[in-house]
This record gives sequence, structure tokens and C-alpha cells, in this order.
Amino acid sequence: MLRTRLSNRLPRRVLLRSAISLPRHRCQSNGRAPSREDTSTETSAFVQESFAKNTLFVLDVGKRALKFSLIGVLALGATAAAAYEGVHLWIEKVELAPELNEEVKKWEWDEETEKWTGDAAKGGTDPGLGFKGRHTVRAAWMAYNWGVGYSTAVIGSETSNEDGLIGPGGLRVIDASIQRTEDFLRTAISIAEKRSRRGQLNPHTITELVARHANVLARLGMQSLSESRSQYERAWTYFSGQEIEAARIALRLGDINSRLGQTSDAISWWSKAIQIIRGDVPDRLEDLPTELESAPSSPAAQRLLTTTLVSLSAFFAQSGQLKQAQAVEEAALGMLRSIPPPDSLSTASPPQALHALYLLQRSSLLSIHLAEVLHAQRKPVAASVQWLTSAAESSERVARVLTGQPLTPAKTFPNSTSPPPAEAPPLPTYLSSRSMRKTASSLLRDARRTSAEAWNLIGILHETRGKNITAALHCYERAVRWAGKSAENSDVQQPAEDTLESDWAVFFGNYTRAKRLVEQSKT
Repeated sequence: MLRTRLSNRLPRRVLLRSAISLPRHRCQSNGRAPSREDTSTETSAFVQESFAKNTLFVLDVGKRALKFSLIGVLALGATAAAAYEGVHLWIEKVELAPELNEEVKKWEWDEETEKWTGDAAKGGTDPGLGFKGRHTVRAAWMAYNWGVGYSTAVIGSETSNEDGLIGPGGLRVIDASIQRTEDFLRTAISIAEKRSRRGQLNPHTITELVARHANVLARLGMQSLSESRSQYERAWTYFSGQEIEAARIALRLGDINSRLGQTSDAISWWSKAIQIIRGDVPDRLEDLPTELESAPSSPAAQRLLTTTLVSLSAFFAQSGQLKQAQAVEEAALGMLRSIPPPDSLSTASPPQALHALYLLQRSSLLSIHLAEVLHAQRKPVAASVQWLTSAAESSERVARVLTGQPLTPAKTFPNSTSPPPAEAPPLPTYLSSRSMRKTASSLLRDARRTSAEAWNLIGILHETRGKNITAALHCYERAVRWAGKSAENSDVQQPAEDTLESDWAVFFGNYTRAKRLVEQSKT
């Protein structure tokens, strides 16, 4: 009873403490209390066990992280490699595929394509180049056609032999994509030369790579023209001298020698180009007009001959040989008129229409040359205006057909609601063909430039001859519309992408001056 009462009086904490401590005493062996050494040993063992477990856990996590990181890196690398090879496969099978359209081949546009393959019938890169060589050629194609992500590169002024435009501080600015293309082609040619000595290449592979390299060098600037000429001369040696490609190389050699001031060499190469196309050529090119009574039957030869005659015409005019220039221009225009055009450009096939438009644009250039030569000889101004008007309207026709725009007669232009297609792209029927794509784009650019130049010259003649400032303003306005890009207001204030800044300054300066004079005359 007494124990029961005492327990009832004890606090609950004491009872709990007693209840908890009692089993511990009974658990001790021999009935003695645990010593300090026993407690420290148990604590040390627990700490070591916990440390080992934590260490293994960290190592396991690190191993898993490393494993998954390695898998991710391998997966990323495999994806990048697959994408890289996929792009190369696309170029090999699609971009460098042989031309299969028979209509395109009939008009020989497949011969106008840039040569990268070595075998136009099979397409793709030459297997004889090996893995590295084929990838290098495709890399050159990518840099040339797709760019390298930035448009220009700057190199130091101490590299005086490098090409490019002179920038601030004597630095040279070059086209990075063209420079990278040149680097890749140089490497590819080195590989091709080694494999050619073993007889592993297609006979035309090195020729096409060297010719492509020469073309790229010519685009780098004046400093590379000499090397470009050497590369073209090297490509010339691979031909028998009777192929159309040899005539094309001879034309380019003539143009390069003309830019370098080697006039006698330029005339010699132009003569070789004409000789390959037509056969017999007089010893003196001044007597050439007597041989231009008819055009060759081959469409590619027709295009190449007219291009050569444009270069020859410009050379005679710039060198002061005005009589010879006039004779070549008149004979060339007569030859072009002898080529039957299609019954209708709207019903003609795209390859046939593009061929007709190409010849029409070359006739526009010859007409401008002839107008300038006649004016330089102080012939009646009306004759120059007539030839310039013909050139302007022909180039406008070329641009409108290529872009699918309606043909607008020149006399209705001031009141026309349809402005010239200064920014419209070529029709998909031309862009869808790999053989015609570049020609159509460059032809449209040339047609716009020729239209603007011709209308500007007509305006100058109107202004200087009869002081007809109103007619001159209409011509200047037309030139500005062809050379500029559309704006929110009615007046075009900015040049189009294909218009040179120097040309735009002349066109827009004449337009604003004439507009101001007309407004002053009305007040």
C-alpha cells in the first residue's frame, strides 16, 4: 500500500525514466554498467560504417553521372556525325545529281552548270578522290553556295599579297565564303594530283577542279587574277582545243587578260574562243564582222559566241577603236536577229524561253555599246536614243518574263500602276532546275541593271539635247525604279540589293535634280 501510494505521488517523468533505465541494466552482462571504453568503441565503429556507406554512395552517384554523361556525349557525337554525313549525302545525291530533264539537255543548259563532279553523266563527286578528297570537294561546294555564316573577313595589312578591298588602317576585307572555297579547292586539287598519278581519277576531274579554282580566284580580286589566269591556262592544256568547254575557258582567259591590261593576249584568247565555235576566223579580229552572217546551230555555242562578242565590243570601245567596235556590234546584232525566236515566250518551255531571254539580254548590251559608240563619233543623237530605247525595253521584257510580271509598254510607264519588278524573284519554273537556276538569277540581275542604265542615259540625252526636262524626269524615274527597292512612300529612297552604290548615286542624283527643276518650272 505504501509503495502504491508513493508511486502515485511520484511525478510521471520519474516513472518513465525508471522504466526506461531498468531494461538497460538488465541487458548488461554480469550486471555491471557500460564503461567509457565500450561506448567509444561502439561510436567509432558506427562512424566508420557511416563514412563507408556515404563514400560508396557518392562514388555510385559519380559513376552513374559519368556513365550518363558519356552516353550523352556519345549520342550527341553520333547525332552530329550523322547530320554531317547526311548533308554530304544530300549534296552528293541531290545537288550534284546529273541532269535528267531532256528538254533542259536539248537546250544544253546542263553544259552551263558549275562543274564539280568529273562525270556529268553520273553526277556526284569522283570516287577516285577517296573519302577525304570527296568530302573536301563537297565542303568547297557548301562554302561557295551556302556561305560560311559570315559575309566578310578581315586580314592584317602586313599580308600585302592577300586579296580583298582595302579597309581602314590598311586592313583588307575579303569575302569569307569565297576564301574558304578557295582553301578547300586547293586542298582537293592537291589530293586529286596524287591520285591522278596512280590512274585512279576520271580524266575530267582535275580539269573541272582547276577551272573551278580559277573561277573562284578571279572573284577574290585583282591580286588573284594572275594566279587565276595560270589556273585557267593549266585547265586549257587538258582539252584538245575542240570542245565547247575549251571555248568557254578561252573566253575567260580573254576577259582576265583584258582586266590585267594584256590586250594582245586578250585578243588572242577571244580569237581562239570564236575559232572553236565557228571554225575559220580571220587573222585580224577587225575583219571578224564579215564572218558573222549566221549563228551556230548549237544553243550553248550561240550563247557563248554572243558573250564573246560582247567582251570584244567593250574592248574595242574602251580602247578607242570606235569603227571596229561599231562594225562588231552591228554584225553581232544582225547575227542575233537571224536566230528564230520562239512563237511565244508564254507557251515556250522554260529552257527554250530562258535561251531566248539570254540572247535578248545580250542584244541589249550590244545596243547600249552601239549607242555609246555612235554618240562618241558625234552621230545624230536620235540614233543613240533609238538604240538605248531598244536596249531598255528588251531588258525590261527579260526581267518581266523571268518574274512572271505583265509586260508594260514604255509609253504608259508614267501612268502605270504596275511598278517594275525590282525585287521579284525568278519564277519557280527556272529556280527548280539546278541547271537553269544560277543563269536565271544572274540574268534577272543583269536585266535590271541594264534597264536602269539605259533609261538613265536616255534621260541624259533628252536633257542635253532638247532641254526636255519633263521627258528626262520620266526616264530618270524609270531608272530609279529599276535600280531601287520599294518603300512606303511613292519615291524610292534606297538601292536594291543588286545595285551598286556608285550607280545608285548617279541614278538618284539625276532623278532628284530633274524633279526639282520640274517643280521649279511649275511655280
